[in-house]
Amino acid sequence: MAKIENQLQKELITRLRTVKGHIGGIERMIEEGKDCADILIQISAIKSSINKIGLSLIESNLCDCISDSLDSQDELKDSVRDALNKVLKFTK
Repeated sequence: MAKIENQLQKELITRLRTVKGHIGGIERMIEEGKDCADILIQISAIKSSINKIGLSLIESNLCDCISDSLDSQDELKDSVRDALNKVLKFTK
């Protein structure tokens, strides 16, 4: 996988720190005996955030792979195949 651009890296770090804060919040909710439905809502929000982080990485990598391989049709096919494999692996 190609190196992550600085701007995307900053955005991803910010999102991950937000997720980390939400996880801490869930820990507190469990310790305080909060309602299971409320805890599950927070877990769902974290899952959604993590999925967005993964999709951002996939999008960035796909764009890089395609732009790097536009010189050769074979390279382009390989890059698209590789990107598709990453998407499939991520969505399992």
